[in-house]
Amino acid sequence: MSDLSSLKESLMSALALAAAPVAVSFSDTAPAGVNPPQARVAAGCGFWEVGAATPVVTNAEHHQFCSIGVHTHTIADAPESQMDELGAALGAMQGLDYVRPEEVSALPVMEKASKHVIYAPLGDTDVQPDVVLLFANGVQSLIITEAVARVDGGIPGAMGRPACALIPAVVNGGRSVSSLGCCGARAYLDTLSDGVALWGLVGAQIADYVAEIEKLAHANSVLTQFHATRRQQIVDGASPSVNETLATL
Repeated sequence: MSDLSSLKESLMSALALAAAPVAVSFSDTAPAGVNPPQARVAAGCGFWEVGAATPVVTNAEHHQFCSIGVHTHTIADAPESQMDELGAALGAMQGLDYVRPEEVSALPVMEKASKHVIYAPLGDTDVQPDVVLLFANGVQSLIITEAVARVDGGIPGAMGRPACALIPAVVNGGRSVSSLGCCGARAYLDTLSDGVALWGLVGAQIADYVAEIEKLAHANSVLTQFHATRRQQIVDGASPSVNETLATL
C-alpha cells in the first residue's frame, strides 16, 4: 500500500527508529502473496521481529509454543492441548505470585476469533493494519506520547505483562497504548532491549499519528537545542532572557 509505505518512511525518519513499524492484522483469509514463516518461534511475539523485516501470515500452528499469545489473540483452530499448556503456564506464574487469578481475568483478549494473524513492515502488504507496533526508546517514546495525546484526546496508558496483550488492548479500546513488555518478550526478542519499550498505535488512525509525530519531532529537536544552550549559558554565569537564548539558535 503506497500510502502506508510513505507513512512508514516518515515514521522511521522522524523518530530515527532502528526497526521498521510492524503492521499487525487479523483475518480469516490468508492474503495472496504473503508466505507463512520459514522458521519456528518460541513465542508469538517473535513474529513482531520477523514482521519488521518481511511479511508473514500465521495461524494457530505457528503459535503452537505460545499458549498465552494464542489466548490473548483468540486465534481460531488451536488444539485442545493449548488449554492444558495455558493452564500449566498460568499455574506456574500464579505460584510465583507473578499473576493472580483476578489479574488473568482482567487481561485484554481479542473479542473475535481469527484464523490468521499477519505481520509485515508497514506498507509491505495490501492488508489494512489493525495495530501498528513500534519499538521505541525513551526519547522516541516522549514524542509518540505527545502525538498520541493529541490524536486520542488523552494521555496514553502504559501496560506491563504480558506484552502480547498490548494488541487486543488497542483493538478493543480504540486507543493507542504503550507497553513496557514482559520478561518473556524481553527474553524472546533481541529488539526489545533494556532501553526499548513497545507502542501499539490504532491502525486506522496511523496517518493522524504520523502527522503529529513529524511536527513534534521537529519541535522537540529545536527545543532540545534551546534548553541545552540555555543550560550552558547559565552554567557559564550568564543570566539570559528567553529571547536572548532564542537568538542563539
